[in-house]
Amino acid sequence: MLRINNLNQYYGQSHTLWDLTVDIEKGACTVLMGRNGVGKTTLLQSIMGLLPIRSGSIMYGETELTKQIVELRSRSGIGYVPQGRQVFPLLTVEENLRIGLCAARGNKDIPELIYQLFPVLKEMLGRRGGDLSGGQQQQLAIGRALVLNPEFLILDEPTEGIQPNIVQEIGQIIRRLNKEFGMTVLIVEQKLPFARLVADNFFIMDRGRCVEQGKIDQLNDKMVKEYLTV
Repeated sequence: MLRINNLNQYYGQSHTLWDLTVDIEKGACTVLMGRNGVGKTTLLQSIMGLLPIRSGSIMYGETELTKQIVELRSRSGIGYVPQGRQVFPLLTVEENLRIGLCAARGNKDIPELIYQLFPVLKEMLGRRGGDLSGGQQQQLAIGRALVLNPEFLILDEPTEGIQPNIVQEIGQIIRRLNKEFGMTVLIVEQKLPFARLVADNFFIMDRGRCVEQGKIDQLNDKMVKEYLTV
């Protein structure tokens, strides 16, 4: 589904991604892990075209993403839920969802699936995004990405600052999107129990490099201690 090969990225003179190479398996849920500051969000933003890269390639199927502008990457079938949710606080829930439709392929109506997955959004269509709780805003951010009907969904720390009952609900929805609807999923996640719950595969970053990868049941205590424990 997604093949990243020898990717290099810089902030000014600071080399942030170092010859990063990793494959995201089609139809699987893959979790990206690592301590703060190792380049996880930088990688996602590079995939989406929000940050420029110095060299390397990002292949999405047969498409070279590095040659596409940001808008075309979304229209290629990639949904993106950024860290911090980034809902529009003064717009209503419905308006936030409709903004996502600007890059949608084909149908320009909000899919009924969004309301099936997140009934609270239908109840609060007229409420402003800034008036929602953190958990409701996260559901709105995911719903906004899903209006594109993506084949590939990227989420950056979807459980950050969310109450436990909503974390569990989001985990169930991610599993459903992956297993029932066949959506390929890539998640940046710090919570190990959540990662083990939803993921099929993992890879770990350290100092801008991929240092470990495999099936989620191969993620062992040695890796956790060396690369994840604070």
